Amino acid sequence: MEGIAALEGIPSVSTDSDILKRAERTPQAFAEVFDRHAAAVESFLRRRLGAQAAEDALSETFLIAFRRRGSFDHTWESARPWLLGIAARVAAKNHVAEARHWRAVEAAAGRGETTSGGGIDEATGRLDAAAAIRALAPRIAALSAKERNTLFMYAWSDLPPEQIAQALQVSVGTVWSRLHRIRRKLAPPGSHSVRLTWIAKEMDHGAVRDGA
Repeated sequence: MEGIAALEGIPSVSTDSDILKRAERTPQAFAEVFDRHAAAVESFLRRRLGAQAAEDALSETFLIAFRRRGSFDHTWESARPWLLGIAARVAAKNHVAEARHWRAVEAAAGRGETTSGGGIDEATGRLDAAAAIRALAPRIAALSAKERNTLFMYAWSDLPPEQIAQALQVSVGTVWSRLHRIRRKLAPPGSHSVRLTWIAKEMDHGAVRDGA
């Protein structure tokens, strides 16, 4: 009985939904949502826009989220899909920074700016990856804003399709349809598709430094 009483005295961890409900009455509570998700949102924006533009986009994302905290759908416990959806729309509006970022990615790959652990096989693999990214960069830049939002959400958000649909405010079927179309558009000559998660793997492992 004493053990049960002790456990009952331990406060449960609040969900993001709980925090946002509280933030409607006590705005300061919104800081907890920022603390939980700022790193993930900033990482997504940095990959999308480059480091410099990501800082301003992060501030704008959370300012919008704060102002719209009363509209959060409380059937979802986590605010991450909602926040990433806002971040994706903020990034899509920043055409200049996004275009500059992908030109930098393409240029860096063209210069062969790769990193490796020193092994010949690994270095060769990185050079191959840089060449592939150099080829993909202009195709990614040519995608529509909706397609890029879907691509980057799929590759970099660690969200399942259902939550990607929630973030982008579309149906799950629309997410899969866009991904199928994106695979065809990014596929190399002679191929019908490309692994979209490969993009995240190579960028995260330092295959190309974008210089941003």
